Amino acid sequence: MSDEFELLAESRADVGKGASRRLRRAGRLPGIVYGHHSEATPITLDADTVKHQLDNEAFYSHILTLKLNGKSERVVLKDLQRHPYKPLALHIDLQRVSENEALHMNVPLHFLNEEDCKGVRLGDGIISHVYTDVEILCLPRDLPEYIEVDVADLDIGDSVLMSELKLPAGVELYAAHHGGDIEQPIVTVQAPRVVEEEETEGEEEAPEEPIATSQKGDAEDDDEAEADKD
Repeated sequence: MSDEFELLAESRADVGKGASRRLRRAGRLPGIVYGHHSEATPITLDADTVKHQLDNEAFYSHILTLKLNGKSERVVLKDLQRHPYKPLALHIDLQRVSENEALHMNVPLHFLNEEDCKGVRLGDGIISHVYTDVEILCLPRDLPEYIEVDVADLDIGDSVLMSELKLPAGVELYAAHHGGDIEQPIVTVQAPRVVEEEETEGEEEAPEEPIATSQKGDAEDDDEAEADKD
């Protein structure tokens, strides 16, 4: 892994919604760190620093270094609560890791050779990403930053199944061990949508409607004819 992430945190005694609101107003991000047979510890971090780290995709699938009260711990990001419409993080959950305990993580998928995909290049097909990440199990030392999916040879109607993913050594699919469906597609190449144009040639022209004759005009003509007779 090329990227290293360090989180500077402080433990906190105040918990609850009111305390969290006060922390956020002060530019702090409330959170918690738990796991590895240790008690859960409420923490706070610098909100702006974490915001910049969250912009890096690798942050979500890396082993992070948490410096808390002068000690360093290895953790992973397990949950992040965001504001419903503002670009703000509200709460962060971190899990301690052990070198000998398997991690359950979501790892992003990177799709390769989309522009050179056979179905796109020759058939104007459309690539559809059914999944953008996948759940895996592995030891911390085997945690990949992402998993590559090569779509170069896919033709229209073809797909890559979850079971066909090329996983790094030491990495297994979470679904394979917990009754999930590993035969579902990860990515497919669909046929382009064709819009049928309405045919206009050869259509019969609608017959012209006869011009209605005014009854008043007919009566006036009759009166004039009677007057001529007189």
